[in-house]
Amino acid sequence: MTPDEYCQQKTARSGSSFYYSFLFLPQPQRRAITALYAFCREVDDVVDECQDLQVAASKLAWWRQELAGLDAGQAQHPVTQALQSASAEFSLPGEQLQEIIDGMEMDLQQSRYLDFKALSLYCYRVAGVVGLLAARIFGYQDRKTQKYAHDLGFAFQLTNIIRDVGEDARMGRIYLPIDELQHFGVPAADILNARHSDDFRRLMEFQIERAESYYAQAIDQLPAIDRRAQRPGLVMAAIYRTLLDEIKRDGCQVLTQRTSLTPIRKLWIAWRTWVRG
Repeated sequence: MTPDEYCQQKTARSGSSFYYSFLFLPQPQRRAITALYAFCREVDDVVDECQDLQVAASKLAWWRQELAGLDAGQAQHPVTQALQSASAEFSLPGEQLQEIIDGMEMDLQQSRYLDFKALSLYCYRVAGVVGLLAARIFGYQDRKTQKYAHDLGFAFQLTNIIRDVGEDARMGRIYLPIDELQHFGVPAADILNARHSDDFRRLMEFQIERAESYYAQAIDQLPAIDRRAQRPGLVMAAIYRTLLDEIKRDGCQVLTQRTSLTPIRKLWIAWRTWVRG
C-alpha cells in the first residue's frame, strides 16, 4: 500500500463530511488535502484512544519528530510520507503543522475551558490552522482569503463541539465554556450525566448561533476572485450548516445522540454546492 492509498483509506474510513468536499478536486490537490486530513486524524486518534496520558504525550512527541524530518526527507509513517510531498508542492509551513499538535496536547492538559477566549486558542490550533493550510492547497490570490479560511476552521470546530457534547462528556471533557454554562444555569454535572433540560437546549441554541455567525462571517470575507478555488470549504460549510439545522430541529438532543447526515445526502449537498461554484 502506498502512502497516498493509506491516507485515502484513513479518510474514507473516518466517515467524515470532509471526505465529500475532496471528491471533485484535481488529483494533486486531492492527494495533498487527504494527506493533511489523515495527519489530523492520526494525532487526534492518539488523544482519543490512549487512556494513559504519558503514552499519549510520548506518541505526540513522536509525531513532532516526524514533522521535523519532513524537510530532510526522513518521514517514516505513511501519512508523513504523503504529507512530505504535499508540504513541498504547496509550501505548507512546518510551524503550522506543529501547531496542530499543540492543540492536541491541550486535550491532555485540560478538559474544561473558562471562557470563549480560552476555547478560541484551542479552536485556532486544531481547526483554524487546518483551515489556513487547506486554503494554501486549494489556492488563492487575495490574502483576505486567509481570514476566511481561519474563520471557517473555527466554524467547523464549533460545529464539532456542538455535535459531540455527549460523546466528549463520556470521556470526561466539556468544551462548552464554564462561564456560559453558568450564564444559562446548566451545571457541569448535567452534561456529564446526560441530563437534558430547557436550560441546556437554550445553551446549545446559543452555541449554534455563534457557529452560524462564524460561517456567515467567513463566507462574507471570501474574495470573489478566490471563490471558485475555495469551493471545497464551501462544500463543507454547506454540509455542516445542514447538520446544525438538524441538531436544532431535534431540540439539541446532543447529550444522548450523535446527529449525522446520510452519505447520499452529503454527496447531494456536495455536488449541488460545487456546481453552483
